[in-house]
Amino acid sequence: MKIESFPALSNPKATVLLLGTMPGAMSLALKEYYGHPRNHFWKLLATILEKIPSDNYAIKKEMLLQNQIAVWDVLQHCERQGSLDSAIINEVPNDFTTFLQQHPNIRLIAFNGQKAASFFKKHVELQQSYEFLTLSSTSPANASKSFEQKLEEWKKIRNYLNASSRNGL
Repeated sequence: MKIESFPALSNPKATVLLLGTMPGAMSLALKEYYGHPRNHFWKLLATILEKIPSDNYAIKKEMLLQNQIAVWDVLQHCERQGSLDSAIINEVPNDFTTFLQQHPNIRLIAFNGQKAASFFKKHVELQQSYEFLTLSSTSPANASKSFEQKLEEWKKIRNYLNASSRNGL
């Protein structure tokens, strides 16, 4: 089945770009990034940013935008049965050249899991230099690490956030 990713959640001031591979079936049905209730993404980010976790998608998106964090997927569309990244075939990447030109403050490109990093390396060539970080997947399918273990890894993105965004200024 052919599936398409969502538009990026971003603003031009973003300093960090968090990349997944492709939304899972539940996220696609809800039309929300990381919509599966057992996905740790939103809880991790709220904890890192010292915010109260919310179930409201508009509030979650605003939390990212206020902290100069952009979210997107490596793939624009692909074919996949189910939600596992390992089932992806016939993938087409998003247009990172244009996106990064429109977001000149991006310093870190971080991958939500090994498969996102792998697809990025396979399909994307960048003209500029960025720092890259491959993090443990927040997916419920990645049960090999606890929330606390994932949190320790994901805290590394704090180093790339503007001090003013961390302090709510």
